[in-house]
Amino acid sequence: MKRTYHLCLSAGDEVLFRDQEDYNRGFNCLAVALYNTGSTGLVESFMSTHFHQMAQTEVPKDLMFSFRMQYSMYFNRKYFRSGKLGEKHHFSMEVVGYNHMLAAASYTLRNALHHGIAPIPYAYPYCSANAIFMKEMGKSPCEKFLDPRHHRNHIGKTAEYPSSYKMSESGVFLRETVLDIPQMENMFVTPRAYNWYMTRKSSEEWETEQQKDNNNQPPINLSAIESGVKADNTERMLIYENGKSDYKRPSDIDICMEIDRTILPKYGKASIYLLTRQEKQQIAEQLYRNMHIGEKQIRRCLAM
Repeated sequence: MKRTYHLCLSAGDEVLFRDQEDYNRGFNCLAVALYNTGSTGLVESFMSTHFHQMAQTEVPKDLMFSFRMQYSMYFNRKYFRSGKLGEKHHFSMEVVGYNHMLAAASYTLRNALHHGIAPIPYAYPYCSANAIFMKEMGKSPCEKFLDPRHHRNHIGKTAEYPSSYKMSESGVFLRETVLDIPQMENMFVTPRAYNWYMTRKSSEEWETEQQKDNNNQPPINLSAIESGVKADNTERMLIYENGKSDYKRPSDIDICMEIDRTILPKYGKASIYLLTRQEKQQIAEQLYRNMHIGEKQIRRCLAM
C-alpha cells in the first residue's frame, strides 16, 4: 500500500548539481525512479546542496536508492568522481493527513525562497511550482517536444519510462507529464489559494492546523523539512522568507560554472575532483578575491 512521504537527500560537504544539465538529469533520474518503483511523484525541489520530494510509494528507500544510483553514475562519470554521492542516509518523514500534506508540499515548493535563491517560488526553475495551475496562473506550457529518439542522450541508454513522459528541447522531462499535478491542484483547491500558500509566512498557525489531522506525526516546519541540510539555519531561512536576501549574489551554480568552464581549463583539469589540495586552495583564494563570496560556499563548490 502506498503512503505519502517527504524525502530529502543532502550532499554533505559538496554540491549535487553543478550546472543546468545536472539539474535536468537529476529530475530525469527522479522521473525514471518513480516509474521503476511504481511510485507517484507529487512535488519536488532540486537545490545545489540537497533535493526534496514528496511522493506516494510503498518502499521509500527503494525510490531513493533508484534515484541515487542513476544520478550518482551520471555525476561520477561526468566529473571523474568515485564513491557514493550524498550523505549516507536520506531523510524520510511520513506525511499523514490533509493539513500535514499541505504544509509538506508548500515547504517543499518554497525551498528556493527559504534558501535565499529566489524571491518567490515561481522564479526558481528547478522545482514543480510552475507546473501547478499552469494555465490558470498564466504560465506557458512547452510547445516543442524533443524527439523521443533523442531522449536517451539525457537519461541513459537503459532507462525505462512510459511514453506519457514528454521531454523539452532542453533535455528535461516536463514536470506536468511526470508528477500527479491534478492531485496537487485538488489539494490546494484554487489557484488563488495555491498562490496564498506560496507566499504565506511561517508561523505557529501552520502547526496548529496540522494538529487537526490527529496523525501522531511531528508537525511540518522549517526545522523538520530541512533536517540534515547544512546550507542555512532556521533563523537565516526566516530572514530570507521575509524577502531580505540579495538575489543577485553569486549562486552555487554561478560559482560552479565559473570554476568548471573558466578556471579549470587553465589548470588543464577536466574536473574539480582531479585537482590537488594545493590547486584547490589557489582557486579558493582567487574566488574569494574576485567574487567576494564566503568560505563555506567556496569550499562546497570545490568539494574541499
